[in-house]
Amino acid sequence: MSKAKIKLRRGEHVDEVNVNPTDHIVELNGKLYNVDVLPWEAPVSGTIWGVLLNYKGALEALGKAIHEAPYHAPPQAPILYIKPLNTVIGHGMPIPLPADVSELEIGAALGVVIGHTATRVSEDQALEYVAGYTVVNDVSIPHKSVYRPAVSQKARDGFCPIGPWVIERDAVTDPDSLNIRVFINGDLRQENTTANLIRSVARLISDITDFMTLNEGDTLLVGVPEGAPLAKAGDRVRIEIEGIGSLENTIVYEHELVAGGVL
Repeated sequence: MSKAKIKLRRGEHVDEVNVNPTDHIVELNGKLYNVDVLPWEAPVSGTIWGVLLNYKGALEALGKAIHEAPYHAPPQAPILYIKPLNTVIGHGMPIPLPADVSELEIGAALGVVIGHTATRVSEDQALEYVAGYTVVNDVSIPHKSVYRPAVSQKARDGFCPIGPWVIERDAVTDPDSLNIRVFINGDLRQENTTANLIRSVARLISDITDFMTLNEGDTLLVGVPEGAPLAKAGDRVRIEIEGIGSLENTIVYEHELVAGGVL
């Protein structure tokens, strides 16, 4: 069992519990629960920062286009964007599918939760500023260009499931060597590893805090691998990150949520 921080709905907030990320078990008030029987909320509260093109394969997928207009060259610094508060939902909560969209892109991402204020942090010391790690689904409407912020594609309501918990930093020996798998309706649709990051977790924190501060509670998404799978209404999506846990959500038509039929 490893220590983790969680947040539950219905007014119950628990700062620290023991979890088994492999068996999906939570020890709460002296009792053991399967993760799926608890009413989860996202276990983070700060700004959520995403990073584009931080997987080798994602950059390679652009091919010659990265040297042409409007890019002209590979990125020289992290390309950041924000997943605002309206996007954040917890484990088990439905992901809304807009009426004019047929499929959503599932963005499996390691979430790095900052433990205390980080400004101009050296790469050697960067992991000391990490409180823990979580699983994030950086949902997007499929789109090609990464030149301009894809706000209408990435910042829709419910487009950032997070959780179910933030596992303590010391439970993860090497954040740059974690297997990531995406299942849709139980079928394996994507597999990758954080060993394929262009900037390691520590390097990413160092490079970002060289020009801006990351505050306690902020979450940094280290990137989404190439070949993100697509999912449609009714699909059950599960993202597994080795040693951290599994995040599951079902895609539901947006109008069903507005009508109150699901929530």
